[in-house]
Amino acid sequence: MYKRFRMIAGLVLGLAFVAVLAVPSAAQESFAGKTVKLVVAYSPGGSFDLYTRLIARHLGKHLPGNPATLVQNMTGAAGMIAANYIYNTAKPDGLTIGAFAGPLVLQHVMGNDAARFDGRKFGWLGVPAPNHSVCSFNQKSGIKSMDDWFGSKRELFISAIGPGTSTSDIPKLMKAALGLPTKVVDGYRGGARARVAVEAGEADGYCGSLHTVKSIWREAFEAGRVNMVVQNTLNVHPDIKQIPRAIDYAKTPDARKLLEVADYAHRGQFPYSTPPNMPEARLKLMQKAFIDALNDPALRAEAKKLRLAVDPIDGAATLSSVNKLYGLESGLVARLKGIVLPKK
Repeated sequence: MYKRFRMIAGLVLGLAFVAVLAVPSAAQESFAGKTVKLVVAYSPGGSFDLYTRLIARHLGKHLPGNPATLVQNMTGAAGMIAANYIYNTAKPDGLTIGAFAGPLVLQHVMGNDAARFDGRKFGWLGVPAPNHSVCSFNQKSGIKSMDDWFGSKRELFISAIGPGTSTSDIPKLMKAALGLPTKVVDGYRGGARARVAVEAGEADGYCGSLHTVKSIWREAFEAGRVNMVVQNTLNVHPDIKQIPRAIDYAKTPDARKLLEVADYAHRGQFPYSTPPNMPEARLKLMQKAFIDALNDPALRAEAKKLRLAVDPIDGAATLSSVNKLYGLESGLVARLKGIVLPKK
């Protein structure tokens, strides 16, 4: 009996040992001697680029083995090139992280053939802070308020990156919902270039992140060269209580619905992700490292100097928001197609 017991016990221990070898735990992962590449879908100098370089400076110390980090700007097609690269080409080994506009997922929901990915299958790490979109105009345009915008005798040119970014989708949705005299000019490779176009008079205005206004574009606002006229989220930001919300001007249920979608779909404008099919233990390790880096006191101190908000949304919440986009009712999706889907 005793001999039989020892045989069974030995078999159980052997199987347990094999299981440990077959399924690596997060503790067994190591990035020592490796480099983690963060691929930014837009040009240097924009909000996404600033956040990515900030995160890159602190992420390595929160991953086992303390890997080096490298930021690569992969511009083109409003971020679609980078998104497709992360999904179809990059390996799910933890060494590549994508930084592309979250609303590109909506392009896939609407059936854009250029979106060669399924948003539900990325490994979402999280978002450094919720996006708060505002629209601003240069002094030359003469637009200092929403009344000025509504009353403009000509279409006002809004510089934008392209469909699937808040810089393009939000002013298009505002035009459809409120009837604003607006012409969205897509094609700028990043927010920095779109803002330069506004200051140079090439465009009248720009709809982008409040983070940008408070950091990179701050001097232009303080000098009066650019005026903020509207915030495009449902919640009033405490720092700009005097600026009206776009939804305050909605006169019909359809208009309100479009502006609600504009807020919801673009709140997660700055998500970070990994390629699909990453082993679960490795993904969880990277999700934790991402949030730990954002909560790092050294990163927070640097973000404060850069005037970048840090209020992390974790990977699980990011995936939940993505899944909700795929759950939009068909009639609304059809309506959105006619507004923000690129025309062929």
